[in-house]
Amino acid sequence: MKIILANPRGFCAGVDRAISIVELALEIHGAPIYVRHEVVHNRFVVNGLRERGAIFVEELNEVPDGAIVIFSAHGVSQAVRQEAKDRNLKVFDATCPLVTKVHMQVARASRKGTKAILIGHKGHPEVEGTMGQYGNQEGGIYLIESVEDIAHLPVQQDDDLTFMTQTTLSLDDAAETITALKENILRFKVRIKMTFATPQPTVNRRCANWRNNRIWLSWSALKIPRTLTDWQNWLRAWVWHQN
Repeated sequence: MKIILANPRGFCAGVDRAISIVELALEIHGAPIYVRHEVVHNRFVVNGLRERGAIFVEELNEVPDGAIVIFSAHGVSQAVRQEAKDRNLKVFDATCPLVTKVHMQVARASRKGTKAILIGHKGHPEVEGTMGQYGNQEGGIYLIESVEDIAHLPVQQDDDLTFMTQTTLSLDDAAETITALKENILRFKVRIKMTFATPQPTVNRRCANWRNNRIWLSWSALKIPRTLTDWQNWLRAWVWHQN
């Protein structure tokens, strides 16, 4: 029998980190800990966390006021963050750093009034969170799932545009849509800045870095760094995250 192992294997770094944060929250604060969305599509892991006291919910209205809630690696919209704040929920944010970087790009486009185009799957938790970072009524953010959707984009010749992809899409998966989008953008002669999912080799490298540091990273999400080494590690991650 010939067994072929997929490479890379296991969870991505964002999910690995989110699982660690849930485990640490349970260890430090005890049950129940509410988690918005299941942290991974793995029934064994989810059931294990559920048995330890994690309660997985789809919406914040399922969480009691003042309770502890963890945002999954998918990330959440600004509206969800505001709701958590209004209800005095104690939030531990397990949003994947790669997702956060896309959120920052969308928020920047919103502040500038730049139209944003997101390539992704409608209804996916990450897409909903990313779309929810845009709040400028003078601009707009538009979701496309395929090449066919490009023809319906409300693009004007004098628009500034930026586009990005759902981070769980590899560039190979999104290549056809990206190519068609660029061809249409050139046809409209609009100015565009391209930001999209990280190429797979870079993802592999970053995943390795995050796995090596996942213990203190998860700890820093729950407690303030106290030693010089903790602060140095936190600063290294912050600098990496900004880049």
